[in-house]
Amino acid sequence: MTDIIDRLIFYFSFSFVQYALIVGVLIALCSSLLGVTLVLKRFSFIGDGLSHVAFGAIAIAAAFSLTNQFIVVLPITVISAVLLLRTGQNTSIKGDAALAMISVSALGLGYLVLNVFSTSANLAGDVCTSLFGSISILTLSTLDVWLSIILSVLVIAVFLLFYHKIFSVTFDENFSTATGTKAKTYNFILAIVIAVIISLAINLVGALLISALVIFPALSAMRVFKSFKAVTICSVFFSTICAALGIIISILAGTPVGSTIVAVDIVGFAIFSLIGYKRG
Repeated sequence: MTDIIDRLIFYFSFSFVQYALIVGVLIALCSSLLGVTLVLKRFSFIGDGLSHVAFGAIAIAAAFSLTNQFIVVLPITVISAVLLLRTGQNTSIKGDAALAMISVSALGLGYLVLNVFSTSANLAGDVCTSLFGSISILTLSTLDVWLSIILSVLVIAVFLLFYHKIFSVTFDENFSTATGTKAKTYNFILAIVIAVIISLAINLVGALLISALVIFPALSAMRVFKSFKAVTICSVFFSTICAALGIIISILAGTPVGSTIVAVDIVGFAIFSLIGYKRG
């Protein structure tokens, strides 16, 4: 035990480990805030669809040899979120069909772009790290950290500012509209916020594992609590603790960061499910 503590103290003396923990916890916090709403609105897989779009954006950034992929990933993901929302509501291509269409298109075109334009000698490795997370969370610059902090603060501020409207739209969108709430406007805001979270999270857990950050904390909290507020608060604590533990374990054990966080989330979900079962 003493050896583990000594190793942790040694590793946390490095700024890149501190940066990884700060950004990882912030991403988990933001994901959990919106996760409850997405699960209750049956929008759980929107994160999965947008993560595939983010993979396509990363492929475009790689093709142009851009060192800062975020400036490409964020706008493309935001635009796709808005298009997904409009396509799912206003045309003959509804809901899951629109999501599947955008997801498959982004994955296919992204891989095609990487094959045709990539100058990397290890294409398979590039694709794997984009899909399942990479060590880039451990190579963050000061600019990356501050950008993540600023965007995370904005996400939290939007959630707190529009908390009651989000609550209303989550549980009964038709009633909210009837009482004067502009449900489409708040859905639009949610889509943009989700896109920002996806853009932040892709370097932490990869395109295929982002949904875990959104779904597991919300579902785990719902095993024990019933009110929207209690579930949201529990989800935040669950997500941030699991993210921190996952990053620490991955550093100590040398395992992939994203996969380790997901594994911790699964264990947490099992514990909360057992607690919920015991409480009846």
